[in-house]
Amino acid sequence: MGRIHLLFKKEEIDEEKMKNHVAVVFDVLLATSTITAGLHFGAKEVIPVHQGEEALREAKGRNKDSFLLVGEYKGKTLDGFYAPKPLPLKDEVRGKSIILSTTNGTVAVRKASTANQVYICSLLNGRAVAGRILEKHREETIILICSGSDGSFCIEDFYGAGYLLDCLSEGGQQVWELTDAAQAALLFYQGNRHRSEEILQKSRVGQRFLGRGLETDLSFVAQCGVLSIIPYFDGRSIQVS
Repeated sequence: MGRIHLLFKKEEIDEEKMKNHVAVVFDVLLATSTITAGLHFGAKEVIPVHQGEEALREAKGRNKDSFLLVGEYKGKTLDGFYAPKPLPLKDEVRGKSIILSTTNGTVAVRKASTANQVYICSLLNGRAVAGRILEKHREETIILICSGSDGSFCIEDFYGAGYLLDCLSEGGQQVWELTDAAQAALLFYQGNRHRSEEILQKSRVGQRFLGRGLETDLSFVAQCGVLSIIPYFDGRSIQVS
């Protein structure tokens, strides 16, 4: 029987303890949703970086038509970068590499890279990622990582983790041993199963989105299980499995 842990924020990642396990990273608002959607829209890959300066170094020497610089820091779009929102990128990304810098999600992905496998998950693709875990990792230890925001817990990541856990538990089989944190996420999702958009709207980050007129983006990423993309991080870039 596999075992599932849950971390409430990226600061809890112990890179040594990630070894030999499977990591699943959530940043529902917004990095992992943007990564998933960008790959669905035809991006070649997503290269996660820690900050804008690293993104510019990564871009140096590349053909200017081969990539997009996408990034924010503390919620503000970086100068000269595209905003890391999925819908505005839809018509821009096909065939290109996305060089992505975010305050939380890309940092969590990089910190988790010592794991045997790192999956990128959101509400959009939670069912697909759950299917892959059931197919390939039933006997392994899975670590769900809620990226959080600047060292704080984020309810939308917790809800996303609960959705993945619900997908893993469908059919009633007791396949997994859950820690209390994972069990809490599952119960929270199950008690709010059809309230994804409301949960995202009420979150601290969601309130910021609404204040900026980003209702359409929020509604898009609140959809559960609508994309079959299974992104994974190979240590350099995020590809589609």
